[in-house]
Amino acid sequence: MIVSLAGGVGAARFLQGLIRVLPQSSLTIIGNIGDDIEIHGLHISPDLDIVSYTLAGIVDPRRGWGIRGDTFHCQQWLKRFGYETWFNLGDRDLATHIYRTKELRNGRRLAEVTRKLTRQLGLAVNLLPASDDPIHTYVRTKNHIMHFQEYMVKKETRPGVLAVSFRGARSAKPSRQVLESIKRSKGIIVAPSNPIVSIGAILAVPGIRAALRRCKARIVAISAIIGGKTVKGPADKLMRAVGFDATAVGVAECYRDFIDTLIIDRVDSKLSPRIERLGIKPVVTNTLMKTMTDKVRLAKVAVSELNR
Repeated sequence: MIVSLAGGVGAARFLQGLIRVLPQSSLTIIGNIGDDIEIHGLHISPDLDIVSYTLAGIVDPRRGWGIRGDTFHCQQWLKRFGYETWFNLGDRDLATHIYRTKELRNGRRLAEVTRKLTRQLGLAVNLLPASDDPIHTYVRTKNHIMHFQEYMVKKETRPGVLAVSFRGARSAKPSRQVLESIKRSKGIIVAPSNPIVSIGAILAVPGIRAALRRCKARIVAISAIIGGKTVKGPADKLMRAVGFDATAVGVAECYRDFIDTLIIDRVDSKLSPRIERLGIKPVVTNTLMKTMTDKVRLAKVAVSELNR
C-alpha cells in the first residue's frame, strides 16, 4: 500500500498520474480537512471533493474544482434572495454537500461518508480525511482573523497574512485507519500541496507527524514551489508569512523531520546542495504538470524513489 498526503488542486493533478502508475486499490490518500467550511448550512469539504472529482474524471478542468458542465441556478437565486454567494456551489455539486451533511447529522463519521461518496463515483482509492473531528484553518491579517476559504476565495488572497492557525486541531484525533495506513505503508508521497495550510493542516492533527517520523518506509515529498513561486494558490505568500523561504529549500525545512527525499523542479536545481545539508536527498526533474504525460512521468519518478 502506498500512502499520499494531499491537499486540493495540485495534489489532485499529481494523483491523476499516480493512479495510472499504481492500482487504485493500493493507494490510500490522507486528505486535508482544514479547508472545510459550513455554507448555507451545508458541510463543504473542498479538498476531499477536488481529489474525488478529479480522480473520477468529472472535475471542471478550467477551474480545477467543481463538476464539469455544472450549472449555478441555485446560486443565482440565493443571490437574488440576498444571500452572499462568494463561495461558488454548482447545482450538481450541491448534491454532494447535501448528502454529506445529512449523513453527518445522522451520526456517520466523515471517513464513512467520504468512502461512500468515492465509491459512488466509481473510485477504488481509499480517501481518508485526516480526522473525523472538525478542523478549521484560519489566517490572521492586520485587521481581521478569517477562515482560510474567506481569505482564499472571497478576499482572493489579497490581504497580507501575519499568522496561520488550525482551530480544533489540538483536540482532534486521527482515525485508526489513518495511523494504520502510515504504519503499514510501503512508501509515502507528500503530494505537491501548500505545505502550510494543506499538508500543514494534516500534520497539525496530533499523532500524524509522530507516525510519519516512526514510519519505516521511505517518504518522498514533491515541492509545490517552483522558482520561488506557486503554480496555483498562495503557498508562497503563506510560507513567507510564517517564517519560511518561499523556495524548495523552505519546503524541505517544513518536512525535514520526516521526509527522505524532496523532488524539485529543474529551475531549482541550484538549491540541491542546501537541501542535501538538511539531510534530505534532492531529486531534480520537471515538476510542472501541464499534460497527463507530465503527471504520469512525475508519478513514476516519485514511485521509483520509494523503491530505492
